Amino acid sequence: MKIIQAILDDEASEAEKDHFRENMDKCIPCIEAYRLEKCIKDSLNMKIVKKPCPESILNTIISKINS
Repeated sequence: MKIIQAILDDEASEAEKDHFRENMDKCIPCIEAYRLEKCIKDSLNMKIVKKPCPESILNTIISKINS
C-alpha cells in the first residue's frame, strides 16, 4: 500500500515504479487498491480549491518555526 501511495504522489523511486509495473498484472488486489486510491485522490483533487497562502500567515509560521 505504501508503494501505491508513493506512486500516486509521484514520490516512488524508479525501482519501486518498475517493481510495481512488473507485478501489477499478476496481483488483482494490487490493481484494485491502485484504482481505489487513484479514484480517491482524483476526487479529492477535484474538490480542493488551491489558494495561495497570505504572506502574513506565511511570515507568522516561519517566525514560529525559527524561534
